[in-house]
Amino acid sequence: MTNTNPEETAVTDTTQAPEAPAAKPKQKDEAIELLKAMVVAAVIALFIRCFLFEPFNIPSGSMLPTLLVGDYLFVEKYSYGYSKYSFPLDAAPIKGRMMESMPKRGDVAVFRKPSNTDIDYIKRIIGLPGDTIQMKEGRLYINGKIVPRDLVGTEPGMAEDSSFMVSKYTETLPNGVKHSIFEKSDDAQLDNTEEFTVPEGHYFAMGDNRDSSLDSRTEEVRFVPAENLIGRASFLFFSTEGVGDKCDRDGMFGALKSVGCRLIEWPAAVRYGRIFSRVSKL
Repeated sequence: MTNTNPEETAVTDTTQAPEAPAAKPKQKDEAIELLKAMVVAAVIALFIRCFLFEPFNIPSGSMLPTLLVGDYLFVEKYSYGYSKYSFPLDAAPIKGRMMESMPKRGDVAVFRKPSNTDIDYIKRIIGLPGDTIQMKEGRLYINGKIVPRDLVGTEPGMAEDSSFMVSKYTETLPNGVKHSIFEKSDDAQLDNTEEFTVPEGHYFAMGDNRDSSLDSRTEEVRFVPAENLIGRASFLFFSTEGVGDKCDRDGMFGALKSVGCRLIEWPAAVRYGRIFSRVSKL
């Protein structure tokens, strides 16, 4: 005889509906949410890089003493507006500059090298459109007037194959901006030049390490088009002297020993006093 007790039937029906299979949809939802979060984070990072700040590192001594090899800094992308070079792979279909703002004399700017736009350069803006620029016996002339400089002292300078002393000066640009420069001598290759007239829509840029800088005084660089500007150097977020080859190791466990050495040497190589400092004019 069939049991028709409704309470017993309800119990039987409940045991036939297990909840375990619901776990898979939950795991799928979590994976989708994680993917969404990663996409949002990537979009935010790309927005910051394109429109606000982009990181750069200093590989050479052309901007000594202002910037050291091993400095890592952020560049303000919005300082001068935007061009195609503001974006990854130069992909933006922008001609000229959008929301353009002129650099100020004395700004430390990052730009694409005019003769090879695959290369980023960082130099100080010395000449504005319409200016005349000339070097005579190591002295900078802007619009026919000598730029004042005051000797601070001498410091050791380094080249790949020699060491020498350089003179450190404080240079005062016509708009009152003061900044430091290095001069090895006043009769080096780029210490006597022709007079350059900066064309409209272009800028004249020079390194602070005057005798060791490939800049607008050379045919390879010359005038920097406004379109090539990427932004103004803002502040350092890291700086290190590096460990060089002191941690290079050979042998069966060479790689492991090298990593161990770097973990030990790395903290001592950090220039803690430069971290989060602004790229100041002086």
